[in-house]
Amino acid sequence: MMRRLAVFATAVSLCAGSALAQDKPLRTGVDGTFAPHAFPKLGGGTQGFNIDLFTEVAKRMKREIVIDSVSFSTLIPGMQSGRYDFVAAPVTVTKERAENMLFTAGYLWTSFQFGIKKGSAPIKGWEDLKGKAVAVNKGTPYETLSKKKGEEIGFEVQAYDNQPDAVQAVLSGRAYATLVGNTSTLYIASQNPNFIADLELTDTRAHWATPVPKDNPKLRAQIQDALDCMKKDGSLVQLSEKWFKRTPGPDALERVITPGYGVPGMPGYDPTPHELKCGG
Repeated sequence: MMRRLAVFATAVSLCAGSALAQDKPLRTGVDGTFAPHAFPKLGGGTQGFNIDLFTEVAKRMKREIVIDSVSFSTLIPGMQSGRYDFVAAPVTVTKERAENMLFTAGYLWTSFQFGIKKGSAPIKGWEDLKGKAVAVNKGTPYETLSKKKGEEIGFEVQAYDNQPDAVQAVLSGRAYATLVGNTSTLYIASQNPNFIADLELTDTRAHWATPVPKDNPKLRAQIQDALDCMKKDGSLVQLSEKWFKRTPGPDALERVITPGYGVPGMPGYDPTPHELKCGG
């Protein structure tokens, strides 16, 4: 079932108010079961790092925003079909994806990490999964990589509609491990003493960024400018500390402002320099 979180981001400038009122709300979505990025809160609604992040982005763009809570596998097709203006869920930048949509610069580093049930033997490499099962969230890069490795090594991949179901498969013994992003693995482990954050695949480090349709570079620029201004004034670091309980390092994407628009080295990257203007 789709849940919707509507956030009203007002403009502080009265002279611009009449024009801005004509703008339609930004329409976007998250995987509402992907803690700590987006997950249900007591009393209704959705909370998390990405909810706070894009509520603030919309405020800086002087726009309203409507955030749907849906399955991750429906988000990119929803954007491509026109349902969403962009995807607010964390999306891993890959060459294939960057050929079909425009990405902002990254706002978080992500790497893949296994989670296992407490008491299970630690995973030292993919080969340790031979004859076992790995649970993943459907439609994610974790599913893609797991299926590739599963065919090579010989293990089952179970794809679920959301990450909590994948975690439950591990806790119930249906699967030996789940593969997901490091921020989520660490958060889940902090909330459940029977779940252990295990092997991190350090060679998978990649950008988490915001995709928009390929024909809308203007929106890409507006969103990235807002994100870059949050990097510049430290508010993105503060959000990261709030939700991930750790201070980002000096090379963290919560701090680093890259030149141009998009992810350097990826399709769709525009290296043209531009002046960053952050309003007061």
